Amino acid sequence: MRFTSEQRFDDGVLEREFTLGEIPGVLWTPPSSSAPAPLILLGHPGGLRRMHPRLAARARHSAADGFASVTVELPGSGDRPRWPALEQARADLHRAMKAGEPVGDEIIDALVLPLVEKAVPEWRDTLDAVLSLPEIGGPVGYSGGVISIGTRLAVVEPRISAAVLFAGSFVPRVMFEEARQVTVPLHVLLQWDDEGNDRQSALDLFDAFGSKEKTLNANMGGHAGVPESAGEAAARFFTRHLR
Repeated sequence: MRFTSEQRFDDGVLEREFTLGEIPGVLWTPPSSSAPAPLILLGHPGGLRRMHPRLAARARHSAADGFASVTVELPGSGDRPRWPALEQARADLHRAMKAGEPVGDEIIDALVLPLVEKAVPEWRDTLDAVLSLPEIGGPVGYSGGVISIGTRLAVVEPRISAAVLFAGSFVPRVMFEEARQVTVPLHVLLQWDDEGNDRQSALDLFDAFGSKEKTLNANMGGHAGVPESAGEAAARFFTRHLR
């Protein structure tokens, strides 16, 4: 991990950009304290520079509760090398949605499954690097989307103790079997009128999760209309499980 820039906000939160091999990322740490901070992995749909204001806002809210946060760019997104197969899958998705056609399993699998296969090991490498820093410890939570990436991480990464998953992306059928293997406490956010999300699929996925403790926080409105209260509920969830 090589830090490339840093800035400290008025609230004392330190933001540091870094690279891990070819992967760009951002780490936020709360004002200094005597104990290492718990860590939240901030998932997003790709395009780190575009997403940065929203991710930074989430990280600074988490820092107020004593948590560090980290995010990395997804494969094939932002400034990372192009991924032609992923670009073709995105084009097929947009073409189907624009034409008002059903988005078939073939398109969903081509779009999501290779991303999960490549992104999850990168997230685990990031976790290795960040937890080696003296100011950051465990436990670890995952917050955000792509929901299939969060699901896979919750299955294969034993250091993740709890997850807040954003239901706003298409889910391959094979991920439902993986969802049954998830056992960590879950808090799932769903926008009821999300124009780009299959609501029934999101509900079926929530039902499939094997966690004994799981909560569905569903709110009216579209993809970008998440109410402030939903963020507050997610923050309380992490305070319960990462403290």
